[in-house]
Amino acid sequence: MDDRAMTALITGAAGGIGRVLCAEFRKAGYRVIATDVSGAPAAACDHFVEADLKEVCRDEACLKRFVRQLNLPASGLTTLINNAAVQALNRTEKVSVQDWRDTLDVNLLAPFLLTQALLPDLEKAGGSVVNMGSVHATATKPGFVCYATSKAALVGLTRALAVDLGGRVRVNAINPAAVSTPMLRQGFEGKDAQFAVLGGMHPVGRIAEPEEIAQAVLFLASRNAAFVTGAAFDVDGGILSRLHDPD
Repeated sequence: MDDRAMTALITGAAGGIGRVLCAEFRKAGYRVIATDVSGAPAAACDHFVEADLKEVCRDEACLKRFVRQLNLPASGLTTLINNAAVQALNRTEKVSVQDWRDTLDVNLLAPFLLTQALLPDLEKAGGSVVNMGSVHATATKPGFVCYATSKAALVGLTRALAVDLGGRVRVNAINPAAVSTPMLRQGFEGKDAQFAVLGGMHPVGRIAEPEEIAQAVLFLASRNAAFVTGAAFDVDGGILSRLHDPD
């Protein structure tokens, strides 16, 4: 079976990276099943399921109903891309229990529960899982306590699942640095100098394009990566290798 007969499930499909993931996987010949909390389906998908992953994680019946709504083909699921995430940004003294629950439910528990629930379909297709991590799993900044912790845990989950599942299903992670999404650019509207500084912090001299992240995910999902599992692939423009000492 080649990639053109394959099926990908992409969570967080309405976001900046999610939309591009859907478009790039569809362009590569995949049948794309997309899901997001938003009712607006990604333009480049074959089937859309509206779902709140917080609810899916907290209710077993809801999880089973969600899986049924995916309408997976008899051949199984080739690729599960756990892209959905939330950011509860607060300094330590202001972080709430609800911040932790929402963050861990979507960013950590959902990837595990979806992998667990879809394991028979992934095995049937000889498939793999790609978890969307972040450079925050390794290096973070003030205000990102919940988010950074969840992404570090997701990378740990990736390795643990890869070991536990062995040759049954490959599991890998992508750790992007700053990505040029509409949300990020909106945050820098009218701040061209600061945006240039952000790009310059990366040794390659710029931030990533969503398509570059999608291509890395495509590689890990493909048979070209058949010997890759338990990997956390830093797609970071070199920023994790660089110290920012004063001149």
